[in-house]
Amino acid sequence: MVPTLVIAGTHSGVGKTTVTTGLIAAWRAQGLVVQPFKVGPDYIDPTYHQLAAGRPGRTLDAWMVPPGRLPALVTQAARGADVVVVEGVMGAYDGFGYDDELGSTAHVAKVLGAPVVVVLDARAMARSAGAVALGYCTFDPELDVAGFIVNRVAGEAHGRGVAQAVEAATGLPVFGWIPRNEALHVPERHLGLVPTAEPGRWAHFVRAAAGAIAHHVDLERLLATARRAALPTSAPLPELEPVAGEPVVAVARDEAFSFLYPDNLDLLRAAGARLAFFSPLRDQTLPPGTSAVVLSGGFPEVYAKELSANTAMREAIRGACEHGLPVYAECGGLMYLTEAIVDVEGKRHPMAGVLPGHSVMTGRLTLGYRLAEAVHTGWLFRGGERVRGHEFHYSAWEDRPATLPPAYWLLPRDHQGTPHPEGAHVRNVWASYVHLHFWTKPELARRLVAAAARSSGR
Repeated sequence: MVPTLVIAGTHSGVGKTTVTTGLIAAWRAQGLVVQPFKVGPDYIDPTYHQLAAGRPGRTLDAWMVPPGRLPALVTQAARGADVVVVEGVMGAYDGFGYDDELGSTAHVAKVLGAPVVVVLDARAMARSAGAVALGYCTFDPELDVAGFIVNRVAGEAHGRGVAQAVEAATGLPVFGWIPRNEALHVPERHLGLVPTAEPGRWAHFVRAAAGAIAHHVDLERLLATARRAALPTSAPLPELEPVAGEPVVAVARDEAFSFLYPDNLDLLRAAGARLAFFSPLRDQTLPPGTSAVVLSGGFPEVYAKELSANTAMREAIRGACEHGLPVYAECGGLMYLTEAIVDVEGKRHPMAGVLPGHSVMTGRLTLGYRLAEAVHTGWLFRGGERVRGHEFHYSAWEDRPATLPPAYWLLPRDHQGTPHPEGAHVRNVWASYVHLHFWTKPELARRLVAAAARSSGR
């Protein structure tokens, strides 16, 4: 069992990503190999973990992926690692709903048998921090809360005082307190943090976070705590029979398209694909031998001008669709396939024009888990199949023809409302705002690769 530690928080914005990234980098500086994870469907925070660890940052989502698969996924990804660090999502007990723990940090920690360290933001608290800490300890007696890290203290006296209040209230240790520091502030935009695939002072942030953790937190005691994790035995992960021929699956990956789960890429490779990454921002053509295209999510709205200016790639994508190559697009990929992206200033940027209508930035956040049912049978889904996914976007697909066949019916959360259509399934193109984690239905990866193999054999 690899030592495992979960970093939780009392709520969003307490500094979980800073603490987690700093801890990973500090342990790595000591010579440890650290495997990072993030609870939930997040694409961005794992990019910070990856910078700090030098290993792919992965997600653990107990709503999209059957929870029983998570221990095996951790074991598989943690080969060669000395310690696993898992960053939580939102507050420790926040998950899919209000009445149970499904998908929460607490849920994942219990599934993994891992101790939890809770980050407290002390900016506007003194002795009250003890009451908050006590609540997190007693809310679920089955959760192994091992102690606390206090963030954003005003100084030594404030940090020591808050730590004393927390330890007196809970009987658990405070592993350290971290002073307020502007160097530890991570840039944000409309969907959260800025991905590290984009230009930024990311190395400076990682160094600052590592220095703060190394100086103010008891790393040795945290590692000893991680060693008490007891990962339960789980069934082996399903294996995919590889498709013959190693068809080339072209995957969009650059600053505009960076929302990719490493697990999805691993499953495509396991299914027999040869992945070839390309940049819709800079490349003029698709990779040689492309037999299928994956247009991942990201921030195409931020780079709409540059994407529009690359007419050669827009024509290449349109040509791939017209020639019958399987094209799978999620969120930002769907936006790229429409006629144009209309930015926040109302400016229209022509895109690939494969799908009629426009992707318009609305200022309204569409966010949440989705239970989706495939409308028609095609190369990726069988009609009526259900899958769990999530949405996370500020745009809307406007001027979409009502006659365009949808990809999914999105089923109401309470099973009381009316399903509504989402995305489009037009011949060989499957496009939707819904992001999928392929471990929710691994056969999707094989179907995509099999469709690529059929395409390459034409």
